[in-house]
Amino acid sequence: MTAHVHIPAITVPIVLPRIRDILRHATPNIIEAKLVPLVLFVGFLEIVGNLSALLVALAWSGGTIVYRWATGRRIPGLVLLSAVALAARTIAAVATGSMLVYFLQPTVSTVLVGLAFLVSIPLGSPLAQRLADDVFPFDTDTREHPLIREFFLRLTALWAVTSLINASITVWLLLTQSATTFVLVKSVLGPVTTAVTLSLGVAWFRYSARRTGTTLVWAQGGVQRT
Repeated sequence: MTAHVHIPAITVPIVLPRIRDILRHATPNIIEAKLVPLVLFVGFLEIVGNLSALLVALAWSGGTIVYRWATGRRIPGLVLLSAVALAARTIAAVATGSMLVYFLQPTVSTVLVGLAFLVSIPLGSPLAQRLADDVFPFDTDTREHPLIREFFLRLTALWAVTSLINASITVWLLLTQSATTFVLVKSVLGPVTTAVTLSLGVAWFRYSARRTGTTLVWAQGGVQRT
């Protein structure tokens, strides 16, 4: 159950950042969370092998989290999810090399991601908002807007639920269907789940904006990064 944020009729607009501000804000976070671990993994793969390369990439993500926490800096949601995914791959690599384990590894990642979204709600830091902060340079007023806060709470809960449903369906397919059927269904299950989650979240956001009379406007000047 999500914490409810009362949304009265609102006249203060929500300021949407410009595309170039989004790119300027998101690029460093994507490099830190995705590009560097990938480069480390690929670079060490031929030298030390699969497991050790995974450990090197995981050490980067884990070290980044520890460093940011120790210095009081915000921990990007992308870094958290990258660490979760790398941890799941490492667990799978330590296990046997059977086809079951191979196909089960992404499901482990999905479960851990769903749990991460779920746990972030009572902690008061919805993971969906962390991820959005990595990409969208919202100004302080927009970030604290009641409609934005409610939206990310609901989106975080929705993402947790759909991730766990995705994982449950995947395990059922893996245990009951042929490998061919599993691969075909799984190839569309992830994108469909993501599309449904985002569509429901955006539909609720647009409905709430209309209901409360909230105006959406594009930023006219550069948005200061916080």
